[in-house]
Amino acid sequence: MFRNKYDNDVTIWSPQGRLYQVEYAMEAVKQGMVTVGIKSQDYAVLVALCRAEGHTNDIQRKIMPIDSHLGMSIAGLTADAKQVCQYLRTECMSYRHTYEAAYPVSRLVTNLGNKMQPTTQRYDRRPYGVGMLIAGYDLKPHIYQVMPSANVMNCKAMAIGARSQSSRTYLERHLDSFLYSSKDEIICHGIQALRSSLGNDCGENIKITIALVGKEQTFMTLSDEECIKYLNMAQTLAKPDVSANESDDNLDDADNVNDDYNDDDNVHLEDSDDEEYLRRREQFSEGTDSDPGRVL
Repeated sequence: MFRNKYDNDVTIWSPQGRLYQVEYAMEAVKQGMVTVGIKSQDYAVLVALCRAEGHTNDIQRKIMPIDSHLGMSIAGLTADAKQVCQYLRTECMSYRHTYEAAYPVSRLVTNLGNKMQPTTQRYDRRPYGVGMLIAGYDLKPHIYQVMPSANVMNCKAMAIGARSQSSRTYLERHLDSFLYSSKDEIICHGIQALRSSLGNDCGENIKITIALVGKEQTFMTLSDEECIKYLNMAQTLAKPDVSANESDDNLDDADNVNDDYNDDDNVHLEDSDDEEYLRRREQFSEGTDSDPGRVL
């Protein structure tokens, strides 16, 4: 990871125009455990994979509540995430004390991006090595992605962390079905997206944390028993669709029939060519045709 003198300071640009300190912070996000954020018409859901701490049985939680109407899941450095979470909690408490109302989610996330941006250009600071998915509800559900580069994006669904590309692929394929999904369905979609990033490591005893917020639903982190229930529910829904497989088999059979039909046509064409060749050969042997039409 060492790149000579161009990664000693966040204000030093490389000859290619890159800030390696920011890239290192982005790499810390890619090394974190995968987390998925997804929303429907009424709910916003966060699903995060938990990691065991050393040789103990303690589970490192990746979802942090901020206020009654929003929370966040993280991928990257936990210490930086706790500092950002403390800032967000302070802002929400100050806003509620002043205006007696919940902090608008979009304004809060914008202020967070403005706070993180100076760390990418000041010599006495370093970028936050954590990526966040912020789920909230004010007039409608929200999912925001915040990265160490201070980029803030409003998303319909997003996944960050190690091997999260597979999760994003799942989310893209099923994006149209999220809007009108029920609470249980949207949670199962989040679990399936997270499981798709695990590949062969996906077992029965994976540890996840689920949190949701929505219409008439404050931000709540589900208990371990409820997480296990939704894991089993998602595993049941993930069974292959028999009708879809049958339709695929029918399409394959139709293709095979078409191939056989084309092969028969080719055979008939070859037979007709042979008959024409024999006829012209007889004419040539009788002297009525000067060209047999084919080299013997």
